[in-house]
Amino acid sequence: APLPVDLGRDGPPVLAVGGELKNTFCLTDGPRAYLSGHIGDMATLDTLRAFERAVGQLSEIRRRPVRLAADLHPGYQTRTWAERHAHDRPLDLIQHHHAHVVSLLAEHHRLGEPIVGVSFDGTGYGCDATIWGGEILRLGADSHRFSRAAHLLAVPLPGGDAAVRNPWRMALSQLWAAGVDWTPDLAPVRAASPAELRLVRSQLDNNVGVVPCSSMGRLFDAVASLLGVRHRIDYEGQAAIELEVLAESADEPSALRLEVRDDGVIDPVVMVRAMVCALRAGAPAARLAAGFHGAVAAAVAQAVALVAGDVRLVGLTGGVFQNVLLLRACRQRLQQAGFEVLTHHTVPPNDGGLALGQAAVSVLTALEEAGVS
Repeated sequence: APLPVDLGRDGPPVLAVGGELKNTFCLTDGPRAYLSGHIGDMATLDTLRAFERAVGQLSEIRRRPVRLAADLHPGYQTRTWAERHAHDRPLDLIQHHHAHVVSLLAEHHRLGEPIVGVSFDGTGYGCDATIWGGEILRLGADSHRFSRAAHLLAVPLPGGDAAVRNPWRMALSQLWAAGVDWTPDLAPVRAASPAELRLVRSQLDNNVGVVPCSSMGRLFDAVASLLGVRHRIDYEGQAAIELEVLAESADEPSALRLEVRDDGVIDPVVMVRAMVCALRAGAPAARLAAGFHGAVAAAVAQAVALVAGDVRLVGLTGGVFQNVLLLRACRQRLQQAGFEVLTHHTVPPNDGGLALGQAAVSVLTALEEAGVS
């Protein structure tokens, strides 16, 4: 298990149960937060039993938690477990991307410092009951609160989890949102059967079996399919990983851009149309992949500058930032713009670090309720 993290605040013992994928939990004891080792994905009974055993063992060594914290997602097994075991103890439900940003602050011992947190991942339940994942959040001196300052444009997620397993679905959704016809010269159109195309077209046109999704991870999936890299995945993140590898092979990037609107929405429509035109003109997929990475980094820097105000601290967190090419490009652009940039070093940027952020938010909430600043 990782070394304990000093939160710099002596709060009540909290058990934060983490997320659904790559689960870890976190138990606080005084100012220290103890993040568990890797538990796994909470989809099986065996994993849930392993989780319960590990929680029991750590709780015996440390103080019994008097407060619990869980993800806001109503369908997570971890939230259900926390609700069932809270009894008379307070349970804090914490938004997914907020927890990511606070985990980064906690890792760097900078809780309570205003920050613009760029939290990019595949899936997280939003405060509006849609799927978030392309989020730029503002946190003030009270790290247990946040505002959604900017975000990726939401497009329909056709078929829910089926769209995660089949990047061609997300590519078709982005093409649909950009008003681009599904012609057979496009790789994701060729990847789907006629019946699948009819089904997804019906879902999108009738708004049935879809949920709005602002996930940067899903945009990476869509671009991977559009460039012919990967249409169906065998493991989580496969399409984005292969897209990064392709981008690194490019001799030079294509010129692409994501529009950052005045309301803080990062809009890929112009980029999707330009990418289709470039493909039809014979542009190499590697150059377009590299150009896409550069366009995301440029949009991040532009959106952060738009919403930062007098805040000069920026954090990059969430599973998408396991992409080293994107991480470096974002950090470089932000530093050139005069921002101090925090990235993860000892706590995972993905959901393996989520519980630390949950625990820190819960401790800060408890201290505020007790009148301790």
